[in-house]
Amino acid sequence: MSILDRSALEQSPLADLHAIASELSLDGYRRLRKADLIDAIIARQSGENGAAAAEADEETSAGRRRRGRRGGRGRGTSAAADAEEPAAEEAPSERPARRRRGASLGAEEVEGDAVTDVSVPSDVSDVSDGGRPAGEPVVEGVVEVLPNGSGFLRVSPPEPSDDDIYISAAQVKRCELVSGDRISGPRRAPRRSERFASLVRVDTINDRPASEVADSARFEDLPAGFPVERFKLGSDDPTLKALEFLTPFGRGSRVTITGAAQAGKSEALRRLAGVLAGIEDLTVLVALAGVRGEELADWESLTPAAALSSSASADAQTQAVERVLDQAKRLASRGNHVVVLIDSLAALSAGSARRALACARRVLDGGSLSVIAAAPDALGGETTVIALDATLTAARRFPAVDLAASWTMRPELLVGDGGAELIVRTRAEALDAR
Repeated sequence: MSILDRSALEQSPLADLHAIASELSLDGYRRLRKADLIDAIIARQSGENGAAAAEADEETSAGRRRRGRRGGRGRGTSAAADAEEPAAEEAPSERPARRRRGASLGAEEVEGDAVTDVSVPSDVSDVSDGGRPAGEPVVEGVVEVLPNGSGFLRVSPPEPSDDDIYISAAQVKRCELVSGDRISGPRRAPRRSERFASLVRVDTINDRPASEVADSARFEDLPAGFPVERFKLGSDDPTLKALEFLTPFGRGSRVTITGAAQAGKSEALRRLAGVLAGIEDLTVLVALAGVRGEELADWESLTPAAALSSSASADAQTQAVERVLDQAKRLASRGNHVVVLIDSLAALSAGSARRALACARRVLDGGSLSVIAAAPDALGGETTVIALDATLTAARRFPAVDLAASWTMRPELLVGDGGAELIVRTRAEALDAR
């Protein structure tokens, strides 16, 4: 090592002096003030065996003991300043070690006591823990959000596995993640008390940068248009055939299936769920509020459902439906086509029911959210009302559709002018037959 004169040492930052002292094997150099440290370095370079360093160290230690005794009786302004100064000088003392580690990563320029630039090669995905390279592996999978707000990245969806990655509730909320989103990002290994690895950050959502998705407009602010693409059910069931051609509805429709008790509203909704679930680019979500416990198994055989029995409170019923609709809105705002089936709006207050129905819309040049809900009566604001006749249902005369009370707004957009004219004629015949 070359001999450094006092002028060069005085112009060096404390971090460099600590590095020099470490190479000279000076004991206690971190406790020395800059002037004393320079004296110790010069003495060691001159072959004085560190006498100056020992003397300076003893003087510093004695001063600290004196300040400590004064501190018990109260300190003046100058004493407080003296006590804070060593801490201020010791703050950058870890920088030489980081600088040496950084040499393997790239160039690090030090000006004064501040690090001004760090160059990291492209194969290191992250730097954390005070500058140490992390290099977490990047994972990709499908999100499953849990009821408590956190979630998991399923690497082999839909089945859970020990290789799944935990996603914190904060990440779910910040990125507005919903079940079914495909995301990617680096992970860190589980710590001592953790079972699963954790996601460090979300890089992409459905093959788009997460920043773009986070900056997208709110669903309610997206431009909407009338439904123009009819759901083609393709079923031989007489009720579903009647619904498809005489009460058409499509992507973005607001639909209520109405009728008295035992008219078959829930059954019609379940049959629709089974057919809609088979449409490839359509996500079907189900919210069951106030249904009988015996009906849950029938629904679960068709599609997963957010279910609350009739014994739950009205607030709990409303919150269950709103959670499903929030998930649907996030999916639709990202260009997906979603249908939410609700059985039934009767479990909600009138205001909550209208708000749930109003969520449906077709986003112009984007996705869509359709809401099809069972209700005792039409609420207002629907684009399609399907009225079922309890008398026909009881007599098992299907389709049990009351065509005189059923209607679709702007049906020509869904079935063309010829189809709309057929609907008018059929309804007129139904009225004449009364």
